[in-house]
Amino acid sequence: MSDTLHELLLRLAGRLPDDVLWRFRDWAATDAVAVLARALPRTLLHDRIGLTDHEQRLLADALVPHGADLSAISSVKGLDEEPDPGYTFTPESPERVLMGDSATVVLGATLRGRLGVGEVRSTWRRGGGMTRRLILVAATTEHARLAGELQRVLRALGEHDPCVEVLPTGHDLPPYHRAALAASELVCAGAEADGHLVPV
Repeated sequence: MSDTLHELLLRLAGRLPDDVLWRFRDWAATDAVAVLARALPRTLLHDRIGLTDHEQRLLADALVPHGADLSAISSVKGLDEEPDPGYTFTPESPERVLMGDSATVVLGATLRGRLGVGEVRSTWRRGGGMTRRLILVAATTEHARLAGELQRVLRALGEHDPCVEVLPTGHDLPPYHRAALAASELVCAGAEADGHLVPV
């Protein structure tokens, strides 16, 4: 999957429903971009999710070559600026969630010392009457495939709609990710010495 499509899906975190976003990322990780080219513009229109000019360009650049309907893309509502995330984040689970403990152990074992991976952090997102665990991973390569892999790990641990954000190192982050990182805790670190998600 292209870096362009990964960046777009990253920017839609907190705006697309979790059950939709994880599925789109799963398709992206398995190179089902032609399916995304049809589904993503329709979803944005149906759910009335707006995009900034930059996000509109990402959408067109990533999906038009794979058969997306240009008229559908141009019909997506425009935004002047990135929206406020509309969620609050906390580093500790507000409840006793056993899956959270097992997830930390398994993710640590999977990613500790791994090439291409920097920091792995965890936070809990509250909003819309739900509390969800959010995993944030700095990575230098294979962003979409890593997101797909970690989503499958969390689903195997019982999380139906996993929230995994694989963040390319050195990129400006949307407000959603900045807010999540500000209230996150370290799970483990991969092999990338410069893959810090928060200042050291």
